[in-house]
Amino acid sequence: MITLQHILVYITVLLALVFLIKKFLLPKKKTSKTCGKDDCGCH
Repeated sequence: MITLQHILVYITVLLALVFLIKKFLLPKKKTSKTCGKDDCGCH
């Protein structure tokens, strides 16, 4: 019998795996090198 505690553990593990996959395995989007109108501290 699956209890509420098991469901919460499965959801937590799933969210952690999704976070790790997004952070390390998916390619990062390239950001433009220009600062634009505001000073973003890239000088």
